[in-house]
Amino acid sequence: MAPQGRSARQAGGSRPKIACADPGGRPHWRGRRSGTGGTFTLELKTLGWGPFFASSFEPYAREGHRPGRVTAVHRGAYVVATEDGEVTAEVTGRLRHQAAGPADLPAVGDWVCLHGGPDFGRTAIVAVLPRRSAFSRHQAGKVTREQVVAANVDVVFLLSSLTGDLKPRWLERYLTMAWESGATPVVVLTKADLSDAVDEQVVEAANVAPGVDVHAVSVVTGQGLDELAGHFEPGRTAALLGSSGVGKSTLVNHFLGREALATAAVSADGRGRHVTTHRELFLLPGGGMLVDTPGMRELQLWSADDGAREAFDDVASLAAGCRFSDCRHQAEPGCAVRRAVEDGELPADRLAGWHKLQRELRALEVRHDQRARAEQRRRRRVVN
Repeated sequence: MAPQGRSARQAGGSRPKIACADPGGRPHWRGRRSGTGGTFTLELKTLGWGPFFASSFEPYAREGHRPGRVTAVHRGAYVVATEDGEVTAEVTGRLRHQAAGPADLPAVGDWVCLHGGPDFGRTAIVAVLPRRSAFSRHQAGKVTREQVVAANVDVVFLLSSLTGDLKPRWLERYLTMAWESGATPVVVLTKADLSDAVDEQVVEAANVAPGVDVHAVSVVTGQGLDELAGHFEPGRTAALLGSSGVGKSTLVNHFLGREALATAAVSADGRGRHVTTHRELFLLPGGGMLVDTPGMRELQLWSADDGAREAFDDVASLAAGCRFSDCRHQAEPGCAVRRAVEDGELPADRLAGWHKLQRELRALEVRHDQRARAEQRRRRRVVN
């Protein structure tokens, strides 16, 4: 659960709250709004603010800055929730210049330090507070750069539709990156109303994700939604990740209780269509927050050593019995992992998935080394 802590007043600012209004009188996410209902205030701790961020914010508070959380990014413009409602801000030239890459700039879910505002000119983001967690991937393309998909997330919902065959290697990859991010992964199998083999598919997913919660859900019938809602708590942030058309936006609308996002009709084969075009963080009426993300056509690993151990915990546990500590589970004598495969204790495709991930991690290490050497050469040229 996200840390709960002192208010921004204790960190050097005024009591953090967001004024919200809705014609029906219930909380609405988009800052101050006019309406016939009463005004509803929310403390920043409801949005995930706690001791971890308050401590990092103290020096900025002394300089007169205020905290805010990024809820959306639009071509360099950032939508940020603050104590005075929602504002649109831009990063300062200094912050952009100091950023080594896109990962150093604000991402959805980040807590940032703001200067200025409605009464002081344009709003500027002067700093990004340290992240408690970050779901990152290798930026699409040939350039070796980290892209932060969502920051400060507590739980990651990994969505796969039950209208097609489960892809174990896809799920292993997402699980690896979710564990690496510092968040807790949860597997969500959507469109359960369109499958005649839900139980079997849940077991299949559980075998690929040992120790991870697996939920089969349907927005049409309501199956599994109450159990899924149990992962939401005030101050806790969840993110939805998965391919296009698996029902991410439909789930967001369900938990918001309103049609906040456009959705496309399901095709005859049960497949959805790509609708979401940007990442966005929403406050849920019952407490907690949810980040919706576009479907990812490409999901390249960025850093995954710890995540790989978590995602393949069954392989790691068996490896403790290998004769050699650096056993690669190929042709080494005394390999406990290969013996488990031969005895039927570990599925052969599970070990194949582990080998595939290890090959990718080795290639990733090479790319990172090449990037580091290129950066060193660039700095030498600047100095000279």
